Amino acid sequence: MKFDQATVEYTAKLARMKLSDFELRALSLQLADILKYIEKLNQADTSNVEPTSHVLALKNIFREDKFKKSLSADDALKNAPAKEGDFFKVPRIIE
Repeated sequence: MKFDQATVEYTAKLARMKLSDFELRALSLQLADILKYIEKLNQADTSNVEPTSHVLALKNIFREDKFKKSLSADDALKNAPAKEGDFFKVPRIIE
């Protein structure tokens, strides 16, 4: 796939972005360079490489769940800047 200025302009229009002529030219060159590099990566022989999600062998270490006493509502709300009953009061975000 080739990223020319028209493709970048079309993509910017879909994203509702306004780009200057300089930005269109720069992005089309940068995206073309990225695609060239990806094509170079596609030529690498990976037939003997096992699929992996990470380059290092990682292992999750889970601890056993243990029951312990937690804070009371009064202790949890003691330093709250605003509270309402047994709850933290926060600013409304949906109008």
